[in-house]
This record gives sequence, structure tokens and C-alpha cells, in this order.
Amino acid sequence: MPFYVAPEQLMEDRADYARKGIARGRSLIGLTYEEGILIVAENASNTLRKVSEIYDRIAFAGVGKYNEFDQLRIAGVRHADLKGYSFSREDVDARSLANQYAQMLGQIFTHEMKPMEVEILVAEIGLSEDPSSSQLFHILYDGTVKDHSDYAVLGGDAEVIFERFADSYTENLTLASGIQSAINALAGPDRVLEPDDLEVAELSHVNGRRSFRRIEGEELSGLMPS
Repeated sequence: MPFYVAPEQLMEDRADYARKGIARGRSLIGLTYEEGILIVAENASNTLRKVSEIYDRIAFAGVGKYNEFDQLRIAGVRHADLKGYSFSREDVDARSLANQYAQMLGQIFTHEMKPMEVEILVAEIGLSEDPSSSQLFHILYDGTVKDHSDYAVLGGDAEVIFERFADSYTENLTLASGIQSAINALAGPDRVLEPDDLEVAELSHVNGRRSFRRIEGEELSGLMPS
């Protein structure tokens, strides 16, 4: 017979394992600004993406173990494509996608031997006639969902970065001020982040139907804190 382990201890051990794996990665910030939603992630890789497009007005971002949150991204793209094809493009929304992710992560956390070492963000820009309806869904490794209307911080140093960013965040930030505030919060007082250390993307009403756009190269350099 297997050794008995109290359910509370088993869940706590799995949570500690997942948190340690997430803490080894770099953090990211998702925030609303005057034209939509901005996602700023610390990512030194030029090929492995932490921030991606899911559908017309929906973006995905992950922290933790890359191969695990990339599996979730692919599953989200397939879910959105199937729903948009079966019904209509307007029926694809971040809320239902976040619920799907929560069920997947909760099932894995409860029943599998090893939990996923990830936290993910699902962001949906509001309609142009109602920009305030933008939504940010933060899904934890155990399937817990947190919804935000202003900003969310993911990663191992989330609490410290959250406090730094809260001091500088205001509603209707410009693109430049939003990027600068996020970078300053991610870097802290002791580091300086360069454009190659970052991955930045936006969901903006001005981009048309497919609102996702990456901000990189000279454009990002011009928006960095001076």
C-alpha cells in the first residue's frame, strides 16, 4: 500500500513546487492604457515568445516553464478558431477562454503527479465604442482565476513589482508612459533593462480587426525610459 499523505499537505507541496518553478522565470505586466491593453514582459530570448495573439481582440501571455505555457497557448488558439468557425468571430471572448484554461490547470493540479509551473494572462480589448470593457484574466497554476480591469502582474516577484507599479499607474496612460512605468517596475532601482531584454505588445483599437501588434526595434527604443 502507498504511504498516506494528508490531502492538505499534498496540495501544499504541489503549490510550493509550482511556485518555485514560476519564480525561476522573469515577470510581466499587463495594463490598460488610453488605446487598449499593453503587455510588457522581461524576456531575453529573441525567438521564444512569452506574449502572443490568440484571436482578433485577444492576447495571451505566460510566465514560468516555456514548453508548458506554450502548450496552453496552442490549445487556446485551437479553441478560439473552432468556436469562431462554428459560430461567429464575435462569440470568441476571453472570459470563456479563461474558464477553459482554469479547468485545464485545475484538473492537472489536482489529479496529475506534477502541476504545471505556469501563470498565464488572457487579455481582451473592449469594443471601440466601449473601451472601458477591456478585461485581464490572470490564471494561476492551480486554476484560480483573477479578473482585473486595470493591470495585472505575473511571475515570481509579482508582489514587489505590483507595489512598484501601483505607485506610478494612472488611468488613460499614453503608450510611452505605460511602457516606461512597466519597465521601471520590472527593473526596480538596481537594474537597467535594455530593449533586447524585453518583449512588448499591444491590443489597440487603431490596429483594425486584428488588434494585436508587437512593439520592437527602433520603435521600442524610442519609447524606453530616458
